[in-house]
This record gives sequence, structure tokens and C-alpha cells, in this order.
Amino acid sequence: MQKFKTSSPEETEKLGGRLASSLGGNEVVAMFGGLGAGKTAFTRGFAAALGVEDGVSSPTFALVHEYSGKYPIYHFDMYRVNSWDDLYTTGFFDYLDNGILIIEWSENIVGFLPENRINVYIDRISENEREIRIEGAKDL
Repeated sequence: MQKFKTSSPEETEKLGGRLASSLGGNEVVAMFGGLGAGKTAFTRGFAAALGVEDGVSSPTFALVHEYSGKYPIYHFDMYRVNSWDDLYTTGFFDYLDNGILIIEWSENIVGFLPENRINVYIDRISENEREIRIEGAKDL
């Protein structure tokens, strides 16, 4: 497991970009962390590194946002998903193996995620500081 500390949203975005740059285009990135942890900031940097020019925002109400870049990116928010039926109705399983899935609130669906995923744990230390642990990725 790799451990990082960031001191600003921009540094969190930059780390997201480093992870994205190491990927091949067909991965699942499961993000874990509470409200305000920095999951969306991480995703903004992730998407920007893959050439996404549109703004990235949390898909809380839409459940998934699709972005076009070097690879298709599917940004999920599983905050309101609490069961297999809920997950199935999002169309989640149709997205697997069709691009990169980056999933906020993965703790709500961890039992349904593929085993060969990349886990990103974000802990809020202070207003701007984050501890970020990444498991299952190449060295960044």
C-alpha cells in the first residue's frame, strides 16, 4: 500500500492525476472516505490527466457522470446505493470492462466490486490536509 499526504485540494488533484497516468484504460478505482474527504478533488485531477476538459463534479443525484478523454471514464457516486437491487438499477454492471470506473462511496458496494480493483482511501486530517492510501496500483 502506498501512502501520501496532501496539503491542498490542488495537491490531491495532482495525486489523482498521477494515478490516472499509470492506468491502461480498463480499471476499477474504488474510493473510500467520508463527506468532504476530497474524493471529487481527486477525481478532478484524475480526469484532467486523461484529457477531460469538461468540469468534473460529484454525480450525487445523477449516480454516474460519463467523461471522454484518453479512455472513457465513468464516475459513480454510490452514496445512496444500499443493496444489490439499487446497484443493479444504476446500470453499474454494464460499465464494467468498458473504460475506467472511478467510484465514490465504494464502502456501500464493496461486496459487489471486482477483486482486482484499485482502492483509494482518503482521510481528512485537517481543513486542507489529507492522508491518501492507494492499494493495488503501480508505484506512483
